[in-house]
Amino acid sequence: MARLTIAGHTEVVIGDGLPDDILPARPGRSRVAILTQPAATDLAVDVADRLRGNELAVEVIGLPDRDEAKTLDVAASVYETLARFGLSREDTIVGVGGGATTDLAGFVAGTWLRGVEAVHVPTTLLGAVDASIGGKTGVNVGGKNLVGVFWHPSRVIIDVAALTSLPIYLTREGMAEAYKAGLIGDAGLVAMIRRHGLRAPLGDVVDRAVRVKAGIVGEDDREHGVRAYLNFGHTIGHAVEYASALSHGESVGLGMVAAAHISRDLAGFTGVDDVTQTVERLGLPTMMSGLDPVRVMDLIEMDKKRDSGGLRMVLLADVSQPRLVHVREGDVRRGLASIGI
Repeated sequence: MARLTIAGHTEVVIGDGLPDDILPARPGRSRVAILTQPAATDLAVDVADRLRGNELAVEVIGLPDRDEAKTLDVAASVYETLARFGLSREDTIVGVGGGATTDLAGFVAGTWLRGVEAVHVPTTLLGAVDASIGGKTGVNVGGKNLVGVFWHPSRVIIDVAALTSLPIYLTREGMAEAYKAGLIGDAGLVAMIRRHGLRAPLGDVVDRAVRVKAGIVGEDDREHGVRAYLNFGHTIGHAVEYASALSHGESVGLGMVAAAHISRDLAGFTGVDDVTQTVERLGLPTMMSGLDPVRVMDLIEMDKKRDSGGLRMVLLADVSQPRLVHVREGDVRRGLASIGI
């Protein structure tokens, strides 16, 4: 198994199967709460059984699927369960599931008793290469991830073998985020995904995408600077996701195509066709119809990356050359028009 540490906060374990030591050593731990989603229940029960074998009291808490889990009402329900269970500051919350599960588990861990240990076991490619790593947590209130805290998990366990049996739509979602990682930091990963599409070797994709994110988070774990590069494709993508029935990966694919067009106009990016063709090869949409552009613009205006100078977007001068640029409304509207909005 490969192990790497991010910013001194998080040990990432990448391999086939779960390690023997699911939890890092921690004095005083006596209880573990496992938050999980429907599709990951069997794995969550397996983790619970292993931890009970270590004489820990374990509570498995079911969450709604996907972003239905990322609400304050769901968080409040989890808090009530934790209170009945008696989870203390020495104890641990484990998120077993996709990105929405680890987002909610991390948010609850960061806010319960002002912060308890979090460990994540992502069960989707999206969760493995992006959502579970880096300490960003959040729930959706009026927009995507507008309420949240930075709370780094002590460990993230990625079982690559389990990811090979995912439904195709979940592989597509994760590949969108892996491709994003390549565009901002690994030209070799971009070439691999361009060449092989969804058949790209999963172990290599996960390892390289995680290392891109680890490097950026290690340099800037609170998004004061270069960490914002991880949001390439997300300013427009999050707005599309919140305003439509599209998945996160589909929305980010659209967001990357739009951002590539804006990058051509403002940063001289010459790879618009390559981005568009690769997103298409992954089976993700590159055009969208039926969305109200005013609604989408309103959501973009609420983006967390706005500052006193206006809206900032991550653009590309070239592959692995991201830039954080203030954009005007007209720039964004042209980007939206490039994907049919």
